[in-house]
Amino acid sequence: MTYFIDSLIAALELISSFDPYIYRIVATSVSISLIASLIAAILAVPAGVFMALNRFIGKAFIQHLLNTLMAMPTVVIGLLLYGLFSRLGPLGHWGLLYTPMAVIIAEAILIFPIMMNLTITAVNSADPRLKPTLISLGASHFSLAINVIRVTRFAILAAIITGFGRAIGEVGAAMMLGGNIEGFTRTMTTAIALETSKGEFELGLALGLLLLIIAFILNFLLSWLHRPKS
Repeated sequence: MTYFIDSLIAALELISSFDPYIYRIVATSVSISLIASLIAAILAVPAGVFMALNRFIGKAFIQHLLNTLMAMPTVVIGLLLYGLFSRLGPLGHWGLLYTPMAVIIAEAILIFPIMMNLTITAVNSADPRLKPTLISLGASHFSLAINVIRVTRFAILAAIITGFGRAIGEVGAAMMLGGNIEGFTRTMTTAIALETSKGEFELGLALGLLLLIIAFILNFLLSWLHRPKS
């Protein structure tokens, strides 16, 4: 018990002293996750709105596929992308392996089905009179989608925040594709795994506490977005 308390105190001291090694890792992790979330949102939100507003052949299959992808282990995504990006892989000439871009692509793929599914749920939960009303007023497909996004913007923003929270907590694919290179691809989760394995429990605990703080902030934002509107 004394060991844990001493380690916790040391971790808090590292955080309060703004240790450059720790905060460089935090900055790398946040920037990678933000870019991945932006890319995923640009693709997932329009796709989710389109799927929710339209009926077409194969819609049920796509929904089933999205549900399956949401449950896919991250190491599987990392393994598939590793095969593509490795030197002998079909995309090896791009030189993406062990770069931040490889981690960004993995995280974007990981959170895309989450954002799209939550966007579909948000649109389907909107007032059922919204779509027929807009169509009766002569709204085009594009105008219909824009108005639906505007009405459900808080729920869609919550979907994006949820995706970001999932991305920043990713470890499997980030370790496989990023290589855990200090100052380049080392994220909070991969650093926690590394420092703990080295016996640097205080460093790992400090990063874990910062990750919890970020998770708390994200959950606070989600609660604020889902609060009852007066």
